[in-house]
Amino acid sequence: MSERLQPGDTAPAFSLPDADGDQVRLADRLGRKVIVYFYPAALTPGCTKQACDFTDNLQLLADAGYDVIGVSPDKPEKLAKFREQENLKVTLVADPEKEVMKAYGAFGEKKLYGKTVTGVIRSTVVVDEAGKVERALYNVKATGHVAKIIKDLGI
Repeated sequence: MSERLQPGDTAPAFSLPDADGDQVRLADRLGRKVIVYFYPAALTPGCTKQACDFTDNLQLLADAGYDVIGVSPDKPEKLAKFREQENLKVTLVADPEKEVMKAYGAFGEKKLYGKTVTGVIRSTVVVDEAGKVERALYNVKATGHVAKIIKDLGI
């Protein structure tokens, strides 16, 4: 089981390919706040709803100083298809080895339909301008989560 991050922890550094194969680095976002969200799979109903919610609120979040990065175990090609099919504007990155997910505590045992399984734990980590964890939310719901973040952050 991965260790869950706590407020004040240094956010684990990462460099992952986006839907176009370009590297996205957390270090390149220093000076801005970043919402890093982890989701199980592109092109599934819950993950589509969540990605669309982030896309719909991207300008509001950007105006408040937040970048948004979605992380899944999908390959860049699937992320590109997801982006095109759903007209997503949020940055999507691929973590097929699940190393970043494990570093963020977003991969491990979880309950799925009453059974314990190992997989992606739908999670959101808010990283401040200095690269420290401001909030770490685990086992979040796909629906209504973005509205809750906006409310909790006072945006």
